[in-house]
Parts: sequence; structure tokens; C-alpha cells
Amino acid sequence: MTVTRTPRGNGAGGGGIETPAVKICGLTRSGDADFAERAGADYLGVVLAEGFGRTLPLSVAIRVFENIRTAVRVTVRVDDSYDRIMAEAEAVGAGVVQLHGDESAEVAARIRAGGFRVWKAVKVRSVDDVTRAVAEYAGAVDGLLLDGWHPGVVGGSGTKFAWGDVAVVRAQIPGALTLIAAGGLNPENVGEAVQILRPDVVDVSSGVESAPGQKDVDRIGAFLRATQESRRPDV
Repeated sequence: MTVTRTPRGNGAGGGGIETPAVKICGLTRSGDADFAERAGADYLGVVLAEGFGRTLPLSVAIRVFENIRTAVRVTVRVDDSYDRIMAEAEAVGAGVVQLHGDESAEVAARIRAGGFRVWKAVKVRSVDDVTRAVAEYAGAVDGLLLDGWHPGVVGGSGTKFAWGDVAVVRAQIPGALTLIAAGGLNPENVGEAVQILRPDVVDVSSGVESAPGQKDVDRIGAFLRATQESRRPDV
């Protein structure tokens, strides 16, 4: 069954002073997912794309989410087949499919038409990457996830992008598009990212880990507190 809760910060492109929603990604253990939900995370993500350090088989991803009741479940995919994306998103009860590859707007729109919200990841090297993504994907996806660029790495490298540069074009991102900030976020810098970039959602994985794939409950708590204390400024 698909989780349909609407979290804080959903779709509020660039407006208001609300606190962004929080996504904890790269979960590999059910206890970490359970803690993150209890602590207040709005979205919980698992990597189902093959070949990554936090990749889970479907059976394990189902167990990671087995006790989750309110947080929205997110599956992370990279250029996978439509049938597999849809079947596995349904199997884990996903509310969002996050695409990290070279998926076209047409592919994204087809997944969206199948009943899932779609976030498209953008590897940001310059502002042009953001403006091109807006032009290509607006109307086909529900959100753009801005991630740091690292040579040879699809995503999840823990690399920051230039928040200040992207902030210059923040107002050009349509209000209907959820803006998700990812890449190198942690409890120490998420407040600065929120103030500069004004995202609707902040996304963290390695920044709240004690080891790859092993979330640290103290750092999850610290990340959530730091986000809650960093309200987006009016624009």
C-alpha cells in the first residue's frame, strides 16, 4: 500500500518561512528507519539501484520499512526499467520514486502517471545545470533534487554544490516543483543551506552515519533539530 502522507515543505517552491521537510536516505536497517520516523523525518529513502554501497535487495528494503506508518517512503533508482521501478515501488509502499540517472522527462512523466510522485536528481556543476533541468522536467516531475557533482559518481558522493550560486536563480524554479537540497549536508551545515537556498526538503545520507550504511541516531537527531531551528527566510 502506498503511503500518501503530505509532509511539511511539500511543493512550496521558494515561498514562506516554514521549516523544510527532512529526508533520511540510504537506509539499510529497520532500526534506523524506525528511529528516524519517531524523531520526525518526513521522508525515508532506500537505494534499489544496483551497484552502490547502500544498495538493498527488494526483500531487505521491505523489511527496512516494515514498521513505518507515517513517513513517506522513497525508492532511489538509476536508469532502471519502467516495469521494475513500478513493481518495486509498489512492493515497498513508496510514495516517491527518485530518479538519479539519465531518465528523460517522458520516462519520468510515465512513472508519475502510474501513481507515484517523482523527484529527478540534478548533478549541479553550475547554475546552468539547474536552469536546464527546470526547462526539461517542469510539468513532468514533482520535484528536483539538487546534488553535488563528482566525476564518475552518479550520486550520493557527499559532495556539496554552490548554494549561493543556485540561490540566484531560486525564484525561477516554479512553485509547483518541490526543491530538494542534497549533497554534503550534515547537522553542522544544514542551517546555512536552508538560509541560503530556501529548499522545500533537505536530504541527508552519509552526513548522519557512523559508517557507510549505518545511521547514527545522535546525528539524525542533531540534523532534525538543526533543520527545525533554521527557518527559511521570506523572499
